[in-house]
Amino acid sequence: MKLKDLMTTQVSYVSPASTCKDAARVMNDINVGSVPVVDKDKLVGICTDRDIVLKCIAAGKDPATTAVKDCMTTNPITGTPDMDVHQASDLMSQHQIRRLPVVDQGKLVGMVAIGDLAVTAIHQDEAGEALSGISQGVH
Repeated sequence: MKLKDLMTTQVSYVSPASTCKDAARVMNDINVGSVPVVDKDKLVGICTDRDIVLKCIAAGKDPATTAVKDCMTTNPITGTPDMDVHQASDLMSQHQIRRLPVVDQGKLVGMVAIGDLAVTAIHQDEAGEALSGISQGVH
């Protein structure tokens, strides 16, 4: 099975000029810990709740005025629509990420989460392996 067969295509995102508070609000609204950062249809980064806490709040910056571009993770790990779910699972486990942006020629076209792998009964082992790999790296 390919990522295009199970990815979410209606992806919420923020721009590099959005504030960290805006990014946190989006994450809260859709109940996730990260949000893609898109500029002119191109994925330029990902902003995680951890990025906001460590690079903004803990650094003494105001999340209401600090731009996402100043705290986001650049060069995020990504998949492609034609990537096999086994490859995606391995990639997510290796890099200990729970959500994988799916890009086509740099353009964000979807998102795959561990939960997306889990709901596909055929691929529950991959989701379990990825989640296990991710959880082992958390301290």
